[in-house]
Amino acid sequence: MANGNATGLTEQEITQYREDGFLVFDGILSEAEVEELRLACEADAITSLRTQKEYETMTVHALGITSLHPAFLRLAKHPAIVGKLRALLGDDIELQHSKLATKPPAKGVGAFAWHQDYVFYPHTNTDLLSVMVMLDDATPENGCMQMVKGSHRLGPLNHMKDGRFAAACQETRYWEEPANPDDIACIMPKTGGISIHHALTLHGSAANASGRPRRGIVFSYRAGDAYQLADTLFDDTGLLISGSRKGIVRCDAGVVALPFRGGGAHPYGSAWNQAGGFAAAHNGEQPGHSR
Repeated sequence: MANGNATGLTEQEITQYREDGFLVFDGILSEAEVEELRLACEADAITSLRTQKEYETMTVHALGITSLHPAFLRLAKHPAIVGKLRALLGDDIELQHSKLATKPPAKGVGAFAWHQDYVFYPHTNTDLLSVMVMLDDATPENGCMQMVKGSHRLGPLNHMKDGRFAAACQETRYWEEPANPDDIACIMPKTGGISIHHALTLHGSAANASGRPRRGIVFSYRAGDAYQLADTLFDDTGLLISGSRKGIVRCDAGVVALPFRGGGAHPYGSAWNQAGGFAAAHNGEQPGHSR
């Protein structure tokens, strides 16, 4: 995997991302930065999002954390991360959402189904990616992510079951019977390292068998001209990370299937105004008028 001590990406790393759909870098954060983030994870604003029993017994995704603690807001804009994002998304970049992703120490718990991120929150184009910052070493034993190389080039896959969004890919052949078993890659950044993966890269993770927690902070980013079509509007959705807003929306050709979740006033989510309250305030805008 690539060495990520320098800001930005080499041409070789950009080519690797375009071909594989992911990159891994170690040594992005210092020990002091990691410790600051671990302490932030224990702040009341974060731990109150879930019960202690949930943190100990199930995979937890605590969302919208940049609005809850300044350490996570600083991390979302970390120069060593943003430099790499610019090489892949351009200068104008927004946050789509942030979360603390924890696998509990209970052995055999915490598997996450294979999926593509894009189908959860489809946009007008696919220039979206996620960065996972590891606060513990990621290993096969503790349920590191696995990814199918090149799967981002397949386009959106089927995540529907019985007419509803299933939150899991239904095309199991891509990981159960891959044409080349070597295309299934274990993603193993060390503590303080990161992984970057395209929003269409097919990925999942096994249960934690280590008996120790596995903690990571995830930021999903989008190009500034990608307009969200469905799913949830979080408090930090639309947070400006780099560049500026140009008032331009870029649309890929094709048809986009929205993640239908059933009845209610908004069966496809709350994403109509593109920026949450915290993001709008941070950007100096009014909620609902970010474009």
